[in-house]
Order: sequence, then C-alpha cells, then structure tokens
Amino acid sequence: MSKFVIAFRSPPNNRPDATEEAEWGTWFGQIGSQIADFGHRVSRVSALGSSEGLGDGLSGYIVVNAADLDAATQIASGCPGLRHGRGVEIGETVE
Repeated sequence: MSKFVIAFRSPPNNRPDATEEAEWGTWFGQIGSQIADFGHRVSRVSALGSSEGLGDGLSGYIVVNAADLDAATQIASGCPGLRHGRGVEIGETVE
C-alpha cells in the first residue's frame, strides 16, 4: 500500500454551500477506512515561481492509502467537488 495526496482545487474565495458540505461528509464516511490523514482545508494561498495557467487554487487536501495511482484516482473520482466545478489532483507521496 502506498500513500497518495488528493489535493482539492477551487476558484479563490469559493465556499461550498450547505448541500455540498453534506456531500463532503458523506464522501469522507464512504472512504474513511482508506484515509491516512484527514488533511486540512486551506484558506489563504500564496504562489511563488511560475503560477501562470494554474487557474484554481489549493483549497484543501487529504492523504489516502491505495494500491496504486489508479486506485487513488478511483477514490478521488467520488469527490463531491467534481460535481460542483472544482478540481482534484492526485499524487503519490515519496518516502
């Protein structure tokens, strides 16, 4: 099993409404046994270096246990943010 960061991206100052908040809670409940670190929401972001073309900013992250990148991507595919115009990035951690 490897660990993967699932990074959530959304437009600046964009907050989920009550319906989306409930969907996040449900999703976390569904994947709870795979979560290695519940991570955090991110409120203020500063970028250094080339940030051109990044678009949406980092809005939070979790770390999950998965067999491989495909399995981690499958976990991330249920992210409620995807249904609300947000983005997700998945990356394998390096020990």
